[in-house]
Amino acid sequence: MRFLLRPANLTLVLTYLVLSLVPLFPLALGMPVTGPSQLAGMAVFAWIGAWALFKRPAYFHWLLLPAFLALPAELYLYTWYGQGISTHHLGIMAETSPLEAMEYLGGRVWLMLAVLVAVVAWWAGSYRAALVTTDLDWNDRSRFLVLGSLLAGAGLFAYGVKASAGPKADAMRFEAGKPASAATALPPLPRWAQPPFEVKAFARSWPFGVVVRGLDFYKERVYLADLHRRSAAFRFGASQADPARAPDVIVMVLGESARFDRWSINGYARETTPLLAQEANLVALQDLITSVSATRLSVPVIISRKPAMQSLKDGFTEKSFLSAFREAGYKTFWLSNQISFGKFDTPVSVFAKEADAVEFLNLGGFTDHSNYDEVLLQPFGRALLDPAPKKLIVLHTLGSHWNYAQRYPARFDQWKPSLMGVRKPVLTDGGIKPQLNNSYDNSILYTDWFLAQLIGKLKDAPRAAALMYVADHGQTLFDGACGQVFHGHNNQHEFHVPAFAWYSDGYGARFPDKVAQLRRHRAARLSTENVFHTLVDLGDIRYPGESLHRSIASAQLAPHKRYVDSYGWTDYDNARIKGDCREVIDKGTPLPRLR
Repeated sequence: MRFLLRPANLTLVLTYLVLSLVPLFPLALGMPVTGPSQLAGMAVFAWIGAWALFKRPAYFHWLLLPAFLALPAELYLYTWYGQGISTHHLGIMAETSPLEAMEYLGGRVWLMLAVLVAVVAWWAGSYRAALVTTDLDWNDRSRFLVLGSLLAGAGLFAYGVKASAGPKADAMRFEAGKPASAATALPPLPRWAQPPFEVKAFARSWPFGVVVRGLDFYKERVYLADLHRRSAAFRFGASQADPARAPDVIVMVLGESARFDRWSINGYARETTPLLAQEANLVALQDLITSVSATRLSVPVIISRKPAMQSLKDGFTEKSFLSAFREAGYKTFWLSNQISFGKFDTPVSVFAKEADAVEFLNLGGFTDHSNYDEVLLQPFGRALLDPAPKKLIVLHTLGSHWNYAQRYPARFDQWKPSLMGVRKPVLTDGGIKPQLNNSYDNSILYTDWFLAQLIGKLKDAPRAAALMYVADHGQTLFDGACGQVFHGHNNQHEFHVPAFAWYSDGYGARFPDKVAQLRRHRAARLSTENVFHTLVDLGDIRYPGESLHRSIASAQLAPHKRYVDSYGWTDYDNARIKGDCREVIDKGTPLPRLR
């Protein structure tokens, strides 16, 4: 083994060892790592496979360059956000210009560049070591035996993935309202032949897991392109009703996990929305529901004409209100503190891509270490200063998404005890009910402040501006004797969401009839199906086949059946509300068993 001490050989061995240890970097930050021994085992098998396939390091070392280049970003994300590179981060990297990256990173950009230069030098030095040494060449027959074994293992793994994909695909088709596949499912492998890890776990390894993440990103881009293709030719034929008196700015704020009865402007005892309560031009909507308690399914209904009862189906052939405003001459902005790519996010981001300017600003996703919604204030201010005479600005917030205590800065930790400072609280632990509820209310208090900042910026100039806020869904919070929490249940607390419209004095003077109708309909039975039509109407935009009977700002508003996805499609206004969980049950459906 003395040959390992030769400089070139030692350089390579240490380089590959350090690269393999990257997934364990969180341990140095005091954070846990899931399955560290499994990650180490996968790295060993991956290195053996690469060596067996290519024979000598010089033949595969150049393939490691992407992992070297991604290393600074991986360490940065672990340090600041507690997670490695995901498809969302790859999307941001692909779509962010160097100028935007420098602006976002601020002074840290020079540190990042210095690290990147050092990493490139490291790769070049280790590549030179790989070129000059032949000590690590794999020349004997064992290479072919190992290669054959690995290929057989890869075949078994591929078969196992295919066998398990059938039931999963049918489940996803069922969720999307499609019939199950007619293909015959492959029989599962016996336990002894099943691989000891999943491909998702391999994606967390380094450096070879980077390839899997890249493939996931590619698949998401293809999926996104397919969704875009379905609606590419669609046009509303929209135009401004009177270009001389068009509103200057229309703002749409998409809330997250906000619950109607936890806002004090809606009657909650705690003062969770004191700043919004001071706004004389704010119209709080008292009875607006969402049809589905999941972001990826509810947001498309909010921003497009997608019917509620099609919300479980994949894609939509029409575009969103972004395109209607663009056709009418508005410059459109999508500013998001959520994520752009991933199983639950692409159906939303396909609509975001309709905007003239798109910014996804949250590098932390939904993890504890994510940006606060105030990260949107600076780009919002830039959008207001844009020279375009008419602007539509959409802000997609992180709102009150779990972990609630990580959605607001310490200065908003008003109600205690809270979950602030608690490491990895278990969401389903009923023992933390007081802390969980206090943290949730604190997150609403922060949302109140954030929304007040947006309104303040709109007031700073004499604009004819209107803003609308709607949450995508609510939350269940161990209510009474209810043992449920979070969302995805069939509960009234998740369907009934807070919503309001605000208008500037200039807008009120220019469109007094729309303001009067907003106030008149504040207690009307509404749903997220009303939002698209209301926002376009607030912009005073007309188009063939418009549905003013769905606009809250129109005298033509008419009631419609409000369906929610609760034990099948249920007429919300003709349903039973059961127990402390407030389950919404169709009157023709047998009561579910007690939980």
